[in-house]
Amino acid sequence: MKQIKRRALLAAVLALAVLAGLGATSASAAPAANATDKAFVSEMPMHHEMAIEMARMAIDQAEHGQIKSTARAIVKAQSEEIVQLKKIARSLGVKPVSTGDHMAMMEGLDTLGLTMKQAGMDMEMGDLDGAKPFDREFIDMMIPHHQGAIRMARVELKRGADGQLRSLARGIVRAQAKEIREMNTWRTEWYGAPSPAGGVPKG
Repeated sequence: MKQIKRRALLAAVLALAVLAGLGATSASAAPAANATDKAFVSEMPMHHEMAIEMARMAIDQAEHGQIKSTARAIVKAQSEEIVQLKKIARSLGVKPVSTGDHMAMMEGLDTLGLTMKQAGMDMEMGDLDGAKPFDREFIDMMIPHHQGAIRMARVELKRGADGQLRSLARGIVRAQAKEIREMNTWRTEWYGAPSPAGGVPKG
């Protein structure tokens, strides 16, 4: 009987040792954040802030209810994502770029392999305020901005390693592709043609 108990105890100890080893292996195998992750989490908060600024103008100035509704959705969704992005940035020791820090912004975009135009960050925000017809101008500015966010998110999905950021990137692609399609449908209905900026970027 004592021998059986000793064997059972030994088996239990060995099982715990194996599980501990597997846990250590799993933890060590988790990929660390890379340069793409850091560039993405550095750039995207400011990118979202630009969209929120345009959306708030639309809430006040848009003619069509569809635009106002989309603008409110943009403010809500992207404000929540900014909170998540900044929390992840802090955990990675990354400081998100600010509007006036052109050099840091360009460094991040270079890492992502995108120009300011490709990222949808080369627009003059003041052109939207008071534009006539406002809704057409909003669509024509928001679509290329959304296109830029999708390109940035796709780079993160292709080359990034951080699971939280990759999950956020998937959500950005899904939500903003949907909004691009909706805005082009409305523009065609209201103004006779889709935006000259085009649709959801390919790739």
